[in-house]
Amino acid sequence: MNNHFRASLRPPLRRILALLVVLAWPAASFAQIKVITSGGFSAAFEELGPMFEKISGITVTTARGASQGSGPNTIGAQLRRGVPADVVIMSREGLDDLITEGRIVSKSDVDLAQTPLGISVRAGAPKPDISTVEAFKQALLRAKSITFPNSTTGIYMTAKMFPQLGIASAISGKITSTGVAAVAKGESEIAIQPVSELLHVPGVDFVGTIPAEIQYISVFSAALVASSKEPAASKRLIAFLASEEAQTAIKKSGMEPPRSRGSGAKL
Repeated sequence: MNNHFRASLRPPLRRILALLVVLAWPAASFAQIKVITSGGFSAAFEELGPMFEKISGITVTTARGASQGSGPNTIGAQLRRGVPADVVIMSREGLDDLITEGRIVSKSDVDLAQTPLGISVRAGAPKPDISTVEAFKQALLRAKSITFPNSTTGIYMTAKMFPQLGIASAISGKITSTGVAAVAKGESEIAIQPVSELLHVPGVDFVGTIPAEIQYISVFSAALVASSKEPAASKRLIAFLASEEAQTAIKKSGMEPPRSRGSGAKL
């Protein structure tokens, strides 16, 4: 396929062709691939993983990890200590770090979905006003506790958003990194996370997205790990995740197609 024809393909047609590639690939019923996904894409993948297994006959096992951060279970930390993996699904920022380290097959990365930051509270609790930047700021100052994972969006909030709002010092003592599960248990009052991590969590109510002026759009991408033992089967999975067939589950989880498709998007 020449470059001129590639450039002429519209994104929906690219996704259709990606799915045709998945369906046309020779059967590989004995292949087993391991995926490490971050929390932002996990809700969609809980549905998409079994769909892919049914279509392809390939067995998929799934592990979790944060896209960025200093903890021992980030996706990067797992790969660095030799945890076997074939495909990673994570924030674009974290994936770019792994590409720089040479842990990802060149040009195998594909942007799958994007989602904004939102807020949830415990089910039945009063929902704070977050309709404006000032209202959002006051809601955080009034909250007794705030939680969010210490990954890509957490880095954005602590390094940029809270200082920009002038409340970094005022709220530092009530922040935890346990995430939305703590809100469901009543251990934290407010969770601020990508919408895809909030919408379908039992025991919490989704409040809405934070104001556009301070919004952060997370892009989740998939890529082939350089040490993969099943590159052909792994490429089939990535093609499926980028296909039109996957969009229903992606949208249901609170995400939308990204503006770009990554360096591996062109067929």
